[in-house]
Amino acid sequence: MQNGAGIFRLRFHCPGNLPYNEIMENYTFEFPTKICFGKGQISRLAQLMKPYGIRVLLGYGGGSIHRNGIYDTVTAILKDNGFTFTELSGIEPNPRIETVQRGVDLCRQNSIQIILAVGGGSTIDCCKAVASGYYYDGNLWDMVMKPETAKQALPLFTVLTLAATGSEGDNGAVISNPALNMKKGFHIDINYPKASICDPAYTFTVPALQTATGSADIMSHILENYFRPGEDAVSDEISEGLLRNVIRALPACLKKPDDYDARAVLMWCSTIGISTLTSAGKGGRWSCHAMEHELSAFYDITHGTGLAIITPHWMEHILNAKTAVKMAGLARRVWKIEEPDDQKAAKKGIQAMRDFFAACGIPMHLRDLGIDRIHFEEMAADAVRLGHLDTEAWVPLKVEDVRAIYEASL
Repeated sequence: MQNGAGIFRLRFHCPGNLPYNEIMENYTFEFPTKICFGKGQISRLAQLMKPYGIRVLLGYGGGSIHRNGIYDTVTAILKDNGFTFTELSGIEPNPRIETVQRGVDLCRQNSIQIILAVGGGSTIDCCKAVASGYYYDGNLWDMVMKPETAKQALPLFTVLTLAATGSEGDNGAVISNPALNMKKGFHIDINYPKASICDPAYTFTVPALQTATGSADIMSHILENYFRPGEDAVSDEISEGLLRNVIRALPACLKKPDDYDARAVLMWCSTIGISTLTSAGKGGRWSCHAMEHELSAFYDITHGTGLAIITPHWMEHILNAKTAVKMAGLARRVWKIEEPDDQKAAKKGIQAMRDFFAACGIPMHLRDLGIDRIHFEEMAADAVRLGHLDTEAWVPLKVEDVRAIYEASL
């Protein structure tokens, strides 16, 4: 440690060094969202919300919360405790800016004081944008593109029904603009939920494929933080442990959907995996998310599916003598690869990841999703531009690199 600056060099017990990747950066760690985790935590909802008002916007997606009874539970709590509520239903899997605008209009028309998101990451992301958009004077897409211009937000609470994005505990949201073929994430501290109810039992009815792709999303968040410029051995070991837990829990959930313990593991890994706990000491930008956002923007595919397809091909594309050191460590400690040669170990780890996703029922080719190469050039250019992949990624990517990754993913 040098003069309290929070910067020190790390020495690794592994062959080789990554000279561009050896400094822990300064960071601020904060987790302001209250996570109420476990069975029956929904009973705390009214108490948590009461200090903020009584007029609620209730946001949710399709019909699943009606079928599994969560809608009835939540609305009964609201009614029994003196809340009034207006509903924003039909939030899309890739939430659209038009839906955000509809939510903002509802809030203004009904003098909403609190937003309650009941669902997975897409519902929560949309409600985050509504919360900050309520006070925004201007075009809401401008807010998404320049989040620093948003200064205030309505208080947001969530009831989580899907383990995937970690949006229940972070400050990020991802919104789509179909008219522009754009999907953009924006991060700002006013996005943090005040509190989130995380009951693993609420995920028992999630279909197998959605459980699998949600888990691929969890793993991608962890890997994106793992493979970032900068080093923090503590964060990396936390990430490796989270990955091992997802790999253990997902097959158990697929085999027995009401396995509470396995569902609990996935839900907690979802929340922690994207938090600053796994990115402390790191800088730079994520690579695979920038590339997948273009796929979702143009083709409206499931986010986790796109990530499961793209990630192994990205790893193969950037594999070299330098990156092999870290990839091999991941392969050995997470995928249990016993191979002394770093290049070979890295390749075996990548294949183990691909095999795991396929065994869990996730499509592993873009062509399986009806995607061809017609937009690859435009998508690659936007991924590099919006994701700053040529300057801030762990391994810088040019447009031709991203296009080659898309081609390999077909």
